Amino acid sequence: MRLSEIRGPGGGAVPVIEPEGDAGVDALRAWLDAEGAWLSGQLRTHGAVLLRGFGVRVPVDLERVARGIDRELKNEYLGTSPRDALSEYVFSASELPPYYPIPQHCEMSFLRDPPRRLFFACLVAPQGGGGETPLCDFRRVAADLDPGVRDRFVRGGIRIIRNYDGPDGGGRLDLWKLKRWDEMFLTTDRSVVAAKCAEQGFEVTWLSGQRLRLVSEHDALRPHPETGEPVWFNHVQVFHAASAAAELRRVHARQGDLRSLALSQFARLMIGARRRLTAADDLPMHCTHRDGREIDPADLEHLRDVIWRHMVVFPWRAGDVVAIDNFAVSHGRLPYRGPRQVVVAWA
Repeated sequence: MRLSEIRGPGGGAVPVIEPEGDAGVDALRAWLDAEGAWLSGQLRTHGAVLLRGFGVRVPVDLERVARGIDRELKNEYLGTSPRDALSEYVFSASELPPYYPIPQHCEMSFLRDPPRRLFFACLVAPQGGGGETPLCDFRRVAADLDPGVRDRFVRGGIRIIRNYDGPDGGGRLDLWKLKRWDEMFLTTDRSVVAAKCAEQGFEVTWLSGQRLRLVSEHDALRPHPETGEPVWFNHVQVFHAASAAAELRRVHARQGDLRSLALSQFARLMIGARRRLTAADDLPMHCTHRDGREIDPADLEHLRDVIWRHMVVFPWRAGDVVAIDNFAVSHGRLPYRGPRQVVVAWA
């Protein structure tokens, strides 16, 4: 195998492993079985590894590769992004519209037991530009935050509010309403939903029209389970009502396309109007501090600037597989045009 790396502007690096001989999935799996300890060390140090140039072409290929790194794959998904199951343990990464940027986040950070590892594979690389899955070392983000901002987040904590439509309601045209609660929990039985929410520490409120409100509280930082390093580990930059406009503005600064600028202005106007007419707890998704205080917009902007400074961005190639330590490194998605197929599994 050949080893190189992709570096980001903030000093982070993602090791790249490429074949020097047989590029088949069988050869990759044999190498993973033999070098598992070394690869685990790379994940612990860098938080992510890119396996490039191998013959990963269909969803079950990703499942085989992922099991070579972590045999305990899971398939329960309590996130908010629309996903389609493609095999027992492999899903589409997201069914959100291609123009919509997905901010950086550690997968399902709001659960009591989030995935420890993620595995993405690119089966169809985007040809129309964009569509990258940026990575960001959230240990570096925690260390690089202004001490005053970090202290306010640590003392204030994070309170997440999510409002879901029920089986008979909702629409996909609302950028802030991603799924119905029956889609997320895969049941219409409220007792099953309540039991799953209790397991995760979600406060449940059933509203009129079959709607469901979930509220949960979280620390802003979490120690890495192996190293003890502080990690920025929460979903505030995803669930906060102002996130879409803020992300699109940064996408425009990076890509320079007018579409992202227009969408940013539209999102800013939409959420501004909605905030004037809707209480924080009634918004489809929002975040406050634990006591219900709004988070200072300047603190959020500083956080986003630090995250974008530490992102490592690289174009997908067909067959790429990225293994991620979900307790250390976040991921997101930049907008794109044309066909693109990226799939995901987790452990």
